[in-house]
Formats: sequence, structure tokens, C-alpha cells
Amino acid sequence: MLRILIADDHDIVRRGIKQILLEEFSFAHIEEAIDTDSLIAKAINEKWDIVVSDLAMPGGGGLFALRVILEKVPDLLVLFFSTYPEEQYALRVIRAGAAGYLNKNIATEELAKAVKWILSGKKYTSPAIAEKLGLPKDFTVATLHELLSERELSIFVMIAEGQSISEIASKLGLATTTISTYRSRILVKMNLRTNAELTQYAARLLVTVDFLLHIKLRYKDRTMIKASIFSCLQSMFL
Repeated sequence: MLRILIADDHDIVRRGIKQILLEEFSFAHIEEAIDTDSLIAKAINEKWDIVVSDLAMPGGGGLFALRVILEKVPDLLVLFFSTYPEEQYALRVIRAGAAGYLNKNIATEELAKAVKWILSGKKYTSPAIAEKLGLPKDFTVATLHELLSERELSIFVMIAEGQSISEIASKLGLATTTISTYRSRILVKMNLRTNAELTQYAARLLVTVDFLLHIKLRYKDRTMIKASIFSCLQSMFL
């Protein structure tokens, strides 16, 4: 039996979400949480196939709950829904470990589809925001760097290693303004804001040793890539 936990501090919203889900998953067992504390308690102490949660709730909110929950149940699937703009929050919550983000304005049409999509093993954003951000239809966090060109990917690795704009420019024989432009493109494509966020993203890939597999290169010299990865690991963790 499919087990779904709904979390929202408004009773009318919970009832609406539950009705939508039962129309599609008539045999599902659905329970409710009314705030952050009850969400955390139920998510950790009971077994669920998926959690559908509001992002803003009393007691800390969805992102706080997600961090606590994933420490105890790292494989739990969590779909957030909110009135907050998707272009600002979709990738943010997915990078934090959520399985998807859905705007409440389209929840009626998309909720069941989003749940099915996530249960099939994929990350979910609405088709409109995926197209706007240039994401592949079945993207995961690990595929975001695959949006980069070969040149952008090499600069991404160098920045993650801690190299400065001038150092990268010197190594590649390009102007510092050109490297700055590449850096800006990388941040936009990956929905990141700073070098620190970029490095955190790289670290998550590198420590799983999946980086080489996911790059599926574009780079011709895998020995060079391997050296860059180990150098990056050393600079971040040693």
C-alpha cells in the first residue's frame, strides 16, 4: 500500500491535497502533519513512500525539517509545494535533498503527476520552470553540471579547486574578463549564486566518486580530469 504523509499548517489545504491524491491513488494510506515538529516526528518514526509538504510552516519550516529528516531517513522522498516562485526555490530545495518542488498555483493539475514522477526515481519541477532553467526533462541534481559546455566545465573544476580568476585566465591563455563571463554563465546555468555554493556542489559530486561517470565527457583526457578531481579533494578536505 502506498503511504503518503501530507504536511501543511492549514486544514483546508491538507484536505484539498488529500482529495487530489486519493482521486489518483485510491488505495493510498494518507496521514497529515500540521506543523514542522509533527512533520519531523511522523517522517522519522513511521515508514512513508513519499512526503508532500508545504515549505513555510510554524516551527522552522520545510527546509529545516528536511535537514533533520534526511539525517535519520536519507532515502525518504519529499515533494515540497509552496506559493514561493519556482525559479527561486525549485533547485534550492532539490539541492537540499528534496525530490521535487511544485507551485501551489498548479498543484491541482500537476500534483498526482509529480508524485508518480518522483516515485519512478526522478526529480520533479514543473515543465515550465524546467524549460525556463534549461533543465533536461528527467534531470537530477547530479546532471546540472552537464548543462555546461566543455570550456565551462573545465572552468567549473578550476573554480572548485580554489583557483582565482587571474590564475585560470593565465592557465587557459584568456583574458580575466572572459573568465569572469564564463563564471557568470556557470552560476546562471546551475542556479548558483557564489563560488562557495559552486564548491559545495562540486564536493557533493566528488565525494561520491560519481563525478567522472556523470561528466560523460566531452573531456578527451580522463587522466587530466582525474588529477583535477584529486587536487580539488585535497584542497577542500586536507
